[in-house]
Amino acid sequence: MLARVFGCTTVGLDPYIIEVEVDVSGGLPEFTIVGLPDTTVKESKERVRTAIRNAGFEFPPRKVIVNLAPADIKKEGPGFDLAIAIGILAATEQLKSEHVSNYLLVGELSLDGSIRGVPGILPMALFVSEHSKKSFIVAEDNRGEVALTPVTAYCFARLEEVKRFLENPQLFQKVEQESLGNYLVDGQEIMHDFADVKGQHLAKRALEVAAAGGHNIILIGSPGCGKSMLAKCLPSILPPLTPEEALEVSKVYSIAGLLNKDKPLVTNRPFRAPHHTASAASIIGGGITPSPGEVTLATHGILFLDETPEYRRDVLESLRQPLEERVVTISRVSAVITYPAKFQLVSAANPCYCGYYGDRLKDCTCTPYQVNKYRSKLSGPLLDRIDIHVEVPRLEYQELQDKRQEESSQEVRKRVVAARLKQVERFLGRGITCNAQMNNKDVRKYCQLQDETKELLKKVYNTLGLSVRSHERILKIARTVADLAESEGITTTHLAEALQYRSLDRDNKR
Repeated sequence: MLARVFGCTTVGLDPYIIEVEVDVSGGLPEFTIVGLPDTTVKESKERVRTAIRNAGFEFPPRKVIVNLAPADIKKEGPGFDLAIAIGILAATEQLKSEHVSNYLLVGELSLDGSIRGVPGILPMALFVSEHSKKSFIVAEDNRGEVALTPVTAYCFARLEEVKRFLENPQLFQKVEQESLGNYLVDGQEIMHDFADVKGQHLAKRALEVAAAGGHNIILIGSPGCGKSMLAKCLPSILPPLTPEEALEVSKVYSIAGLLNKDKPLVTNRPFRAPHHTASAASIIGGGITPSPGEVTLATHGILFLDETPEYRRDVLESLRQPLEERVVTISRVSAVITYPAKFQLVSAANPCYCGYYGDRLKDCTCTPYQVNKYRSKLSGPLLDRIDIHVEVPRLEYQELQDKRQEESSQEVRKRVVAARLKQVERFLGRGITCNAQMNNKDVRKYCQLQDETKELLKKVYNTLGLSVRSHERILKIARTVADLAESEGITTTHLAEALQYRSLDRDNKR
């Protein structure tokens, strides 16, 4: 007998509904799965067979063929177990229901017949709620994810519970949808506060500008000057995630299997800090069927690269396209997948191999050739894509002993949020949320300069030999400085502050 049930899978962030056809016929006992399954799906034969028996049902001693259609989509993961098991029960008439095809079933089966949660349920549930009239059946572990969406969903812990539901659905209640506001909190959970950082007022101001405009930033200074601490403080001054951003981040983390089942919505902006030995595949994403990399996991948050010149050259250069396009496309033989890469890059670097080039107290032991070689690890095209370059000097002893209270992250964050609100209003309906995302047309429209200010920029452009991209970045930074000052226009003062955040351009000219 033939039975048709439906499952769901994801390729990248894109969900697909999969028809699971189960045919049980006479012949020698055999269990075959076709339809481009990977090893995990093929292994489901043993899980399904044992789970059906241990749940109190009979596995047919006949020829069982399972077809996963469409056959041109690669089927991965254990999420088809539940659909295959229900299909077998329906085909052998152990399940008496005429409405099995009205449901999408996704879940992994344990050998004792219990149902385990699987990754990717959140994007599946959103897809089903928008593009299908079918109801969703998932594991109890995935209840939190489906509750975030308007999909009609039911959650179960065991296979026999699903069987009873399909025969008498009126006896069960669907999952109630929860408001995203129940999970979202007012702002990022503060782990590191600006109030705990002595001095470094220029670097703090640069980070404030970076947070207000969504600009990429590199911090340069000798070892122990506080670069990493400053970078870790940046999340504390960023605006809170909007519901739309939180949902997009949660979809990525659901696909990656990183969601907490007790807290299925990511409410804090991600802060990803991969080690400098990380490969290009781990940063960008990869695998036979590409999985999300660090640039995707840092979406709507921060990607922090400590000791940036120590990263492999190919890893650093691979960041150029995601920084510009805000998406990353990974091509493999089995699939071409596009993931979001809407991250803010925060980089920290020493000025040379020994770390003390330009230090006021310690002499640098590097030769000029070694200094240039070390700095050349950060290529010109990559530095062009980093808006703000700021030097972090060594603190004097008096600054460390200063008893004055430093400005807290909460106070800085108020100014950042106010500046971001101005930008949201400015770009309303454009899909742009901050100044760093402006294109050339936007820069010409919103970053207009008066004659005196134009003359200053012209002199700096010719003196330093800036690239066109650097010119655009300076204007974007100046626009952000003006927003922080609650100014409609960009003045010479705003432009002068923006220019001082391009220290590497000055160094390269020297």
